[in-house]
Amino acid sequence: MRAFMDSDFLLKTDTARELYHKHASKQPVIDYHCHLDPQMIAENYQFADLAEIWLGGDHYKWRAMRANGIPEPYITGDKPPYEKFAKWAETMPYTMRNPLYHWTHLELSRVFGIDKILNPATAREIYEECTAKLQTPAYRAQEIMKQMNVEVVCTTDDPADSLAYHKAIKDSGFSVKVFPTWRPDKAMAIENPALYNEYITRLEEAAGISVLTFDHLLDALQKRHDYFAEMGCTVSDHGLDTFYAEPYTEVEIHAIFLKVRAGKMVDDKELAKFRSAMLYEGACMDARSGWVQQFHVSAIRNNNTKMFKLIGADTGFDAIHDHHFVVAMNRFFDRLNSEGMLAKTILYNLNPRDNDLLVTNAYNFNDGSFPGKMQFGAAWWFLDQMKGMQDQINSLSALGLLSRFVGMLTDSRSFLSYPRHEYFRRILCNVLGNDVENGELPESEWPFICRMVENICYYNAKNYFGW
Repeated sequence: MRAFMDSDFLLKTDTARELYHKHASKQPVIDYHCHLDPQMIAENYQFADLAEIWLGGDHYKWRAMRANGIPEPYITGDKPPYEKFAKWAETMPYTMRNPLYHWTHLELSRVFGIDKILNPATAREIYEECTAKLQTPAYRAQEIMKQMNVEVVCTTDDPADSLAYHKAIKDSGFSVKVFPTWRPDKAMAIENPALYNEYITRLEEAAGISVLTFDHLLDALQKRHDYFAEMGCTVSDHGLDTFYAEPYTEVEIHAIFLKVRAGKMVDDKELAKFRSAMLYEGACMDARSGWVQQFHVSAIRNNNTKMFKLIGADTGFDAIHDHHFVVAMNRFFDRLNSEGMLAKTILYNLNPRDNDLLVTNAYNFNDGSFPGKMQFGAAWWFLDQMKGMQDQINSLSALGLLSRFVGMLTDSRSFLSYPRHEYFRRILCNVLGNDVENGELPESEWPFICRMVENICYYNAKNYFGW
């Protein structure tokens, strides 16, 4: 019986072990999509205790704790930090075979140097040791990033955000590059006119433009887009329930915008037309700037109305959607491609049934202009686990070019999540190592296979994003 999570964790063959230890493990981390708070990075935040850094904002853990019967006051409520952590430790044994079990122990080991198993018996000792370390300079936000060999981080930012903290990070000379990502979802969210008009007021202030018409909206967004570029942004991101590519006229879009600005509700057809126009205009901005665009598709959000009213969005009540989006997606990309406005694109699915669908349809629009221009993105959210990663690797291998894949990301709000890159790298090396040892890949191509691992872990992303 092998020891739990030893140095060869997840590596089942000698070939896999060589690929990981000699070629994957030493590569820097490019985390090109995450939800870290740039203020915490800029201020080199010092966490008060292990509960704050580990449980604050982590809806993966919150879902598990609720499923284990932990009352909400110990999750998002006002219970003391150690009592919250103790409830997480109580839940920990019940997460076996959930990725949280592996992630938790990887984070304890790689960040804090603790190789004990977390359970109720070890909770107090682990909490006190980690909390003591968090009081030292070596465990402030920036130092954790450097310790984890992070080279680039892209946060997720709204067009109305000032980016003041990104500027502060840039001016500070911090060795890790921290760039904003353009996330214009709120600029499309006209289904609630009151909230939308509040948002437009924020956008007006950020852009210094009065937004009275749809043309004004595009002018304001373009001005902010240009400023994001000045701050180093080369990536946009969209969180979509589905793709939108409805036929529309300029007259219709202008009228819909004015209707919403007047505080009136739109119908489903008007909503789809407006979102179609906004996706198109945003994609053209990205293409003109030479950015990469990302699309995260098929989440159904805020399903628990009671809890949404109590604690808001992104708190663990989202799930996998079953939208059929392929016709609209092809129509959207085809229009951009026909007009010479299709930027480099990464597509992420949340429904596992859509793996093969996404690879094959994305590859309709590769044009030879750049290797891997159209990317099937990393296993995302509910698929960010061992089987999900293996399935993503296998679908991309079978129907596309795994060798051109830009690799893993954390998609996390936590400074402790960087071991997810290690988790992916071990899984990748195990898949390829098995293929070599099974005679499914030629040993004579070993130098290429080693470079392939290094590229997927680091160099492909570095070249794709231009960093």
